[in-house]
Amino acid sequence: MLEKVKDKGTQQNKWVGTRPVRPDGVDKVTGRAKFGADYNMPGQLVGRILRSPHPHAILKSIDTSAAEALPGVKAIVTRDDFNDMASEFVPAGEMLVNYRDIVRNVMAREKVLYEGHAVAAVAATSASIAREALKLIQVDYEPLPHVIDVEEAMAPDAPLLHDDMITAGVEPPPEQPSNVAKRVEFGHGDVEAGFAAADVVIERTFKTQPVHQAYIEPHACVASMSEDGQAELWCTTQGHYVVRTHCARLLGLDTSQIRVTASEIGGGFGGKTVVYMEPVALALSRKSGRPVKMVMNRREVFWATGPTSGAKIWVKIGASKDGRITAGEALLKYQAGAFQGSPVQPGAMCAFAPYDLENVKVVGYDVVSNRPKVAAYRAPGGPISEYAVESVVDEIAKTLDLDPIALRLKNAAKEGTQAAYGPKFGPIGLVETLEQAQALDHYKVPLGPNQGRGVASGFWFNIGGETCVSLALAEDGTATLTAGTPDIGGSRASIAMMAAEELGVPLDKIRPLIGDTSVLGYNFLTGGSRATFSSGMAAVLAARDVKQELCKRAAAIWEIPEDAVEWEDGHARPAGDNAGKFDPMSLEEIARMAGKTGGPIVGYSRINAAGAAPSFGTHVVDVEVDPETGRVTVIRYTVLQDAGRAVHPSYVEGQYQGGAVQGIGWALNEEYIYGEDGKLENPGFLDYRIPVASDVPMIDTVIVEVPNPRHPYGVRGVGETPIVPPMAAIANAIASATGIRFEELPMSPPKVLAAIEAKRANGGAG
Repeated sequence: MLEKVKDKGTQQNKWVGTRPVRPDGVDKVTGRAKFGADYNMPGQLVGRILRSPHPHAILKSIDTSAAEALPGVKAIVTRDDFNDMASEFVPAGEMLVNYRDIVRNVMAREKVLYEGHAVAAVAATSASIAREALKLIQVDYEPLPHVIDVEEAMAPDAPLLHDDMITAGVEPPPEQPSNVAKRVEFGHGDVEAGFAAADVVIERTFKTQPVHQAYIEPHACVASMSEDGQAELWCTTQGHYVVRTHCARLLGLDTSQIRVTASEIGGGFGGKTVVYMEPVALALSRKSGRPVKMVMNRREVFWATGPTSGAKIWVKIGASKDGRITAGEALLKYQAGAFQGSPVQPGAMCAFAPYDLENVKVVGYDVVSNRPKVAAYRAPGGPISEYAVESVVDEIAKTLDLDPIALRLKNAAKEGTQAAYGPKFGPIGLVETLEQAQALDHYKVPLGPNQGRGVASGFWFNIGGETCVSLALAEDGTATLTAGTPDIGGSRASIAMMAAEELGVPLDKIRPLIGDTSVLGYNFLTGGSRATFSSGMAAVLAARDVKQELCKRAAAIWEIPEDAVEWEDGHARPAGDNAGKFDPMSLEEIARMAGKTGGPIVGYSRINAAGAAPSFGTHVVDVEVDPETGRVTVIRYTVLQDAGRAVHPSYVEGQYQGGAVQGIGWALNEEYIYGEDGKLENPGFLDYRIPVASDVPMIDTVIVEVPNPRHPYGVRGVGETPIVPPMAAIANAIASATGIRFEELPMSPPKVLAAIEAKRANGGAG
């Protein structure tokens, strides 16, 4: 199928590259759109989960008898209602998850491993009865020592979360278990020789805290299982096919027994790529014989759903006097939470990716601790490692008295560069983003007192994967485009635009929908910036399938060979004068006659999309630091990024702006705060501070387009890269404003003020 895809990225298009009204806009602004908590069924029960008050404890026994006797309680499930699973790793976006760990995260088994770990669940006729039932469940815990910090978790005498965890990736394998799940390494060349050839070498250690994806919509689902074992599930998710697979495995069902419908999604950012309540709701429904609705409150979201990792990162970079980087080395220690699977591997792949280096080495460790299991968060792992690397690159530039963009241009990855993680890059646009950043008015405007300007570049590799799309013509010539990748960033509009472009019809003749799991073949989840790339490619192939059939129908009507008909601008036409003299037939005319020429006209595409080219970006930010309070105000921000081809530029700009705002929050305010007792102290938006409109300026954007040659319209994913540069860019700007290099996130007012006061006390030395 893929050989049919030919590059149209440089051609003049009617729809691709324009800014039509979004197809989901009216329903969302009027409140008609259904999100996870908007689904209800007649006779549904209310589900609630009992969560551990301990960060680490043996789960000795669970007595549910008193709760079961409470009038209105219809079902209770515990660990005994889920079969144990063998260790088996499966993809979840850009990360891997283990079924043995999934079942233990959904419902604690031998031990509870973090505060908020699910222990039991009830389904009752009302929320008040469900809450009362949770109070009646008697759980016998044997508290154990806990460990929160990543380096403390790596210590030989640290409390062990899993007695059977032997570090993978180490030869020979260790004889003793530890909290280190895995070691990874990437690189090439000879870093020691590279450092020996350097005129300047800088090494620093950085620390980041876990931050949450902070989607506004909490997790929610409604599950209904009938007496014959057929189940329906409505949930807010980035991958309803993945939810179906996980739930079937955990509940011992055939995959085809579960039909999953993805609701509209009120934010995910990678955090809704796994299951939490969904298998529990299905188990409660199976036991009660009634539909069960479950909705997390905000405290539960913070307690028990994946933030991204906190980390400790050591970086060493050497450079010659003229700014050529001679070697780069990094050591990454990423928190995985209670179960293995931090994004340390993609973090290691991203660390030095913006640079063309002869000598590079990155080693990473995946470390468990008594925190909730991490989940993907927009370019998972990349923002952490590149925050450290880009901070040191900036310091190299200052040490050598070089312009930070000029230094990056001297070392920038380009077509043919071999990445530290293996492949050689094809056409990429990093150089273009740097050159356009250097030419910005923003980059040239003088700064005022206590102000500083920072620059950082970022990278994400993007993915493809299994994708199905159908395109069905109605008798009036309109078409229903059904995709299986939930729309979390405008993909419905974009794939409809590509289909309309192929068919040569008005965009309003295409209605894009997200089908449930019974409608299409398997679709991998929406993550890794794959949806517009892969579903767009599949939509193009489905449209070409339809065009081929339309030409076949026209040929039958005209009684000429099929290859004597071509499709152009929404019409079937004779391919040449020798094909005969026939007036062009429109898609609408052919669709109207479909019943007489062979029946329904439907195009279908099923692919395992490849060729997801990487994305590079550069951010420029100005900040002002209040020397009396330590508050950092972002006063100007510009994002430049290679989109390959911006199918819908407004959506692309929105991705750039959204990633930058999330990065601003990560840089300046957001963090999980734990007490000595191992309990989370800020599980809510009152104390977990995400940016609001007054915290950020208008984010300016520059769309760079270096078409991806392996996509029919030049598309490369854009959703991950925008969150990678902000932390380093802001740290570099603060260093410019204060002369202080901050090595720990977030750079919140108390930390900034303490550093400023320490500098004053030290006579102004940084």
